[in-house]
This record gives sequence, structure tokens and C-alpha cells, in this order.
Amino acid sequence: MSEVVSRQTSSRLLKCLIIDDEPIAIKGVVNLINQLGFLEVAGTSTSAIKAAEILKTKEIDLMFLDINMPMLSGLEFLGSLERAPLTIMTTAYSEHALEGFRLNVVDYLMKPLEFQRFFQAANKALDIYQSRIILQNREGADSDMYIRQGDTFQRIEWQDILFAEGMQNYLKLHFTDKAFIIHQTMASLEEMLPKDWFFRIHQSFLVNTHKIDAISGGRVFINGKQLPVSRHRKEDLLRSVVYGKLISK
Repeated sequence: MSEVVSRQTSSRLLKCLIIDDEPIAIKGVVNLINQLGFLEVAGTSTSAIKAAEILKTKEIDLMFLDINMPMLSGLEFLGSLERAPLTIMTTAYSEHALEGFRLNVVDYLMKPLEFQRFFQAANKALDIYQSRIILQNREGADSDMYIRQGDTFQRIEWQDILFAEGMQNYLKLHFTDKAFIIHQTMASLEEMLPKDWFFRIHQSFLVNTHKIDAISGGRVFINGKQLPVSRHRKEDLLRSVVYGKLISK
């Protein structure tokens, strides 16, 4: 089949690993990948166990991961990875969608796969990948970033972000006088932003520690907003942000 589109702007194609216990399903994903000019198949596997070995020996940017597999399901496999590649889930069943998004997957595709949804999910993965590359290449010199708002690329200063709020596979970036909703996972944004500026206080909230007004009980106060702090994250937050600057005890 002829190449449909090429959005490749980085130095190489995104290397893909396809994991599915049905060979015919793997073949279907391969055919879809071959229609896109910014993806390439780096490996295939009919089991999560074999896939784990592939991840140890090959650089993988994006996984197409089936949920329902014997011995170790796709969700169990993804949850076991300390540092997972970008992941698009594929399945014939819809009941696991919420769990997939909890694991910060890029997208969730229902079988049989349709090209339009596949194309949409692949482009979302490419956007996240390129955002990471741009940030890595800045070497910490710049404080500006670009976010997509429809057909517009909006320039922002990451130092001006007050906090990010998770909304399933969307994020809402809060600023003093505005907010933007973007297609991004919390985990990928957390990885992109400098860790000496941003702290994950809750599954759904990533805060700019330089914008914190107060920490009281199980709440963080920023610009008049009260945000919850997970019990298991509070002590880490106090150690990272407060104790080193505490002038009275």
C-alpha cells in the first residue's frame, strides 16, 4: 500500500513494538503502520514475556499493546514496567479503558482497528514524542514551550504554569489569568518539566513549587486554589520544598 502521510520532523522514525497473541492482529497493525511515514516496526511479539526481552535489547518509542493475552495481560505487563515506552492499547473489549488511562496510555483503540482512529492515536503519540525531544534538546537554556490549541501552536513559559490538572487523557494547564486544555498524559508532562520546579502532589495534580502559597494539612494552596495532597506524597513534598527553607520550627 502507498504511504499516506509523513509527519516526520525529528531525526528518525518512531520505533514500534507490536504485542498481540493473535498473529493476524499483529499483521493488521503492521499494515496500518506501513501507511504512515513517521512510524516503523522494530519488533513484534505474541506474548508479554517475550516483549519484555525485546525491550531490554531494542530501543522502542511506541508500543501497540493488546490487553487480553494469556499468562500476563497487557495491563499487567504495562504496570510492571518501570519506564514504559509510549503505549497505545488495542482490544476487542471496552471495559478496561479506564484502567488503561490510569496507566497513562496515549490512546485506547477498539478492534477491529479503523485507519482514522489509528491515524489519530499515532499522531497523538508523535506529538508527545516530539515535545519530549524539543525539551531535551533545549539543555535547560530556555523557559518557553509550545502547546497545540486546534490549528494554533501557542507559546507559553513553563515557569508561569501554576499547576497541571489531570482529566483522563487530557491535561488542564492553569496560569494566573488563563488555562489551556491539551492532549497529554500527566506522566509525560512530568517527565518533560524540570523536577526542581515541579512536584506531583497527587495522581491528578502536578504543581509548580515556586508558586505555592501555603501547605496546610492535606492541601496545597496556589493562587487561591486548594489542591489535595496524597498522603504518601506529603512527606516527600515537605522534604523537597519546605524543610530546607524552614526558618522557624
